[in-house]
Amino acid sequence: MSQPLLQMNGITKSFGGISALRSVDLRVDAGEVHALLGENGAGKSTLLKILSGAQLPDDGEVTFLGVKAAFNSPQDAQRCGIATIYQELTLVPGMSIAENIFLGREPGWANLVNWRRLVNQAKGLMARVGLEKDPLAPARDLSVAEQQLVEIARALSMRSKLIIMDEPTAALSNAEVDRLFDIVSGFKADGLSVIFVTHRLEEVMRVCDRFTILRDGRFVCDGNVADTSIDAIIHHMVGREITATQRRPAPAATDAVVLRVEHLSRRRGAEGLNAMALSDISLEVRRGEILGIAGLVGSGRTETARAIFGADPFDSGKVFIDGVLLHATSPQDAIRQGIGLVPEDRKQQALFLSLSIRANLTVAAHDRVSRLGVFIDSNAEDTLIAQYRKLLRIRMVGPEQIVSDLSGGNQQKVILARWLALGPKVLIVDEPTRGIDVGAKAEVHNLLFQMASTGIAIVVISSELPEVLAISDRIITMREGRVTGEVQADAASPEMLMALMTVDAVAA
Repeated sequence: MSQPLLQMNGITKSFGGISALRSVDLRVDAGEVHALLGENGAGKSTLLKILSGAQLPDDGEVTFLGVKAAFNSPQDAQRCGIATIYQELTLVPGMSIAENIFLGREPGWANLVNWRRLVNQAKGLMARVGLEKDPLAPARDLSVAEQQLVEIARALSMRSKLIIMDEPTAALSNAEVDRLFDIVSGFKADGLSVIFVTHRLEEVMRVCDRFTILRDGRFVCDGNVADTSIDAIIHHMVGREITATQRRPAPAATDAVVLRVEHLSRRRGAEGLNAMALSDISLEVRRGEILGIAGLVGSGRTETARAIFGADPFDSGKVFIDGVLLHATSPQDAIRQGIGLVPEDRKQQALFLSLSIRANLTVAAHDRVSRLGVFIDSNAEDTLIAQYRKLLRIRMVGPEQIVSDLSGGNQQKVILARWLALGPKVLIVDEPTRGIDVGAKAEVHNLLFQMASTGIAIVVISSELPEVLAISDRIITMREGRVTGEVQADAASPEMLMALMTVDAVAA
């Protein structure tokens, strides 16, 4: 066997007495795409942070290009030829796309930046990832998917021998995923290696050569992708049998419309981050129903949700809750009138990252955890947290743990628990299982089913068509700010939805 590009042996890491990695091994060969797999909390992110120089191991050895390596900082890893695209976005919002791509490596002399070269080089990289934006546009004006493409362009700008991709497709449309896989194939052709972390196991079968599986901070197994199956990978990941995506049980029939949106529109050129044009959007969601919204990135799904929730303004149209006109000029208004929103970007829009799990979970349930509406009852808080910790299987040290220390999937569970505690009439969930492993995904789906069974009207926005088809009762499709179709989920197919998502608007 030829010498591997990367060899990690016996990597061990603990945080405050909690063991994150226990003598983990990882081998990556030159010119291969290697899948690093495991449930949330399995230790994947910690292992990659050690490899990228963001954290130091307590024990173990790293060999790169046949030389023992010690990465004391991300700069050390980059100088050796390792680039990392993290699951959580790391762009500087106030800087331009071009500046973010070449941050710390701007072309020029001394302290003078050659802006022409910077822009031209950025344009070339942006074209490779299919990002059609002004290179001097600020990163804060980009959608989550566009920011992810900038992260990929930044990694491409480094002359790397190993590129780490932590959930790189989570915010991408199908077309953008295809583009990314073309890029990854180009890496292989050039002799570059990729460590690919994903919870979409079909992507592993499609693009990866070999795999390593971790569970509870330990090495479980590795092997060739061609010699395994998705079912076998799931079994090794979770240590139990599980169905990755199951169909929603038949709901109880109901005609009671909880949420009704009539002719919601917004002109192009409105101010705000999510201010794309919306045109004559009408929809209904009944009590106990799950309505799925499908569309490619830029179709207006998230923008519609934010407008209903009062986070962004709209020019015309009406929103009704239980037949009563909704007067919501802010999210606070919408919450008071019974609407909840789980946003697609939990880090920037849903969590207080520097606060505890306790504060994040109970912040919207003041009435349930206070006495006389004034004094916080810590026992009531503890009871509430224990209830949802068990129900959602939230992996945490305790209620006082800082929420930013949780894995992405467990952070998402805390947000869902927050809304469960509040008990809204309507819950809009934007990308409910983004960054969540297959075991937790099934749990979240079941949780949404249970919430619907109590009478909550649920709107689910997802980029994963199998997920939309599995958990929805009805599905509407969107393209360029318009509704293009409406179908019953049990009569729909991925091909049908894709056609409705990619053609001109038609009558529903």
